[in-house]
Amino acid sequence: MLVVFSFFYRLAVTLRNRLYDKSILKTAKVPAAVVSIGNITTGGTGKTPLVAWLCNYFTDRNIKTAVLTRGYKIKDSVFADEPAMLAKAAEETKIIVNPDRIAGAEKAINEYNAKLLIMDDGFQHRKLARDVDIVAVDATEPFGYEKLLPAGLLREPLDSLKRADAVVITRSNQNSPEKIDEIKKRISQIKPDIVFTAAVHKPLCIKLIKDSQMPLNELAGRKIYAFCGIGNPNSFFQTLSDMALNIVGTKVYNDHHRYTDADIAAIYEDARYKQAEIVLTTHKDWVKTALLCIDKFEIPFAALMIELEFIDGQENIIALIDKALAKYV
Repeated sequence: MLVVFSFFYRLAVTLRNRLYDKSILKTAKVPAAVVSIGNITTGGTGKTPLVAWLCNYFTDRNIKTAVLTRGYKIKDSVFADEPAMLAKAAEETKIIVNPDRIAGAEKAINEYNAKLLIMDDGFQHRKLARDVDIVAVDATEPFGYEKLLPAGLLREPLDSLKRADAVVITRSNQNSPEKIDEIKKRISQIKPDIVFTAAVHKPLCIKLIKDSQMPLNELAGRKIYAFCGIGNPNSFFQTLSDMALNIVGTKVYNDHHRYTDADIAAIYEDARYKQAEIVLTTHKDWVKTALLCIDKFEIPFAALMIELEFIDGQENIIALIDKALAKYV
């Protein structure tokens, strides 16, 4: 049944892309360099750390930068997840939350004089023209089980990578060099001249309630209970495993899960039963749960803070963006 739904999903996506390719559906150009960061699969491919890295890199060069994000609406007028994370991770960058990317772009340019617009989760949003299309591909599950939604995780057919200028293979340390080479070969067959880069998610520290922090080495020997509600939970647990942490229990929720007091109480009770000394989650989940667990429990709740680190090809990505920026700065 899911394969049948995937067939009709493919038809809809293919038709929409063809209308844009033939300029029947129009794109809008704005007077700033537009860089899209997106993916071809659902779930967490590491877009947000990549967006934050680019924001910080270019703001450090005194280039006025803004992020265009549609946000993920959890109530009528409340947005959470990625925008809140970006606001913390890239404090000098303007974060424009608007489902209308063109209106968001105009605001960034007119009100903040932004020269570089980074469109978060923009690969499928083709209404706003972009100068550079960068796709994040998760090394642990690069091609979404080879099936389109809802039978698999692909948001578009793999041939859509022909539109991309560059691919960042994220979490590249969580797969073998041979598998990384296979991923590159597969993508090169679709677009031979695509630019490749590789990156890892590097743990930084542990964030506690009220913005206090704990160095990573203080986790050594502690019993840890871990939970998350992200698209690729295995990547989070793999990171914890790579850190050689003592994980006594885990719990997984759906991506973009709306946590309730009951959820937090259930997590705490399970952690307490398993004699955990700390409850650890992702930054994304922390944004949505910190206020629910503040000053309530004996076992501290905390977030693993990570940053993206390029291990190969960083200069190629920068060169693409610099070329786009040359017309505006």
